[in-house]
Amino acid sequence: MHTLVRYLMIASLLTAGVSWWMKDVLPSPAQLKPELLDEPKQIRVHRQPIATSVNGVDYRIQPRYTYEISALVVSLHHSDTWWDYAHKEWGDHINLMDLCVIWGGNAESGAYKNVSFSNNQWECHWRWSSAQAGSAFNQNEVSNNHMVTDDPAVAKVLRSIRIGDQIRVQGYLVDYVIAGRAGARVSSETRTDSGNGACEVLYVESIDLLSRGGRRWRMAQNAALIVLLLSMVGWLLLPPKLNT
Repeated sequence: MHTLVRYLMIASLLTAGVSWWMKDVLPSPAQLKPELLDEPKQIRVHRQPIATSVNGVDYRIQPRYTYEISALVVSLHHSDTWWDYAHKEWGDHINLMDLCVIWGGNAESGAYKNVSFSNNQWECHWRWSSAQAGSAFNQNEVSNNHMVTDDPAVAKVLRSIRIGDQIRVQGYLVDYVIAGRAGARVSSETRTDSGNGACEVLYVESIDLLSRGGRRWRMAQNAALIVLLLSMVGWLLLPPKLNT
């Protein structure tokens, strides 16, 4: 029995490690939905500002364009993570997270597979594995979307998004100000106006998960961690092994 439990611990630990490594591997182009090949859609609008309050902080949100995008999430950042000091200091509770996404030719060609992506508090950064990979990657078909919401239902869906997910988002490109704070958050207007990719400030009205990425690996990781925990408890409960 000691040998069996030991093997269970080793196997579950290895499975959890491999699953953790693989869960954020991006899907292949063949696995992408056709909607991801389309360019984002935006139309200029003239709307009154939206006045809202979240966690006791007042915001004034100015819609500028309707906006719809279907894209693959290649990196993300949660604004309420422990090391994000900037949003806390600014009292920004509506920029819930950032989603770095690709679409269009990058999705169709699979150029994103040879690029590594990462997010900090405000930006998405990418690096390619070779000069050839860099020339194949269109920097006008990647953007960092600052996801803004005051709707708890939308916030719940946003928090569930993972790297590798395929999503469709509808809402508005907006500027917004925070009561008592100088300055404003200002959205990109095109995917070419920020030099190294765009930064949309997107007030989200609806978000749909077209396909989950890495689902099986995350399930395997969770199962492996449960088996690891149970086998550790079982090891502690086993009677001492007698030496003969």
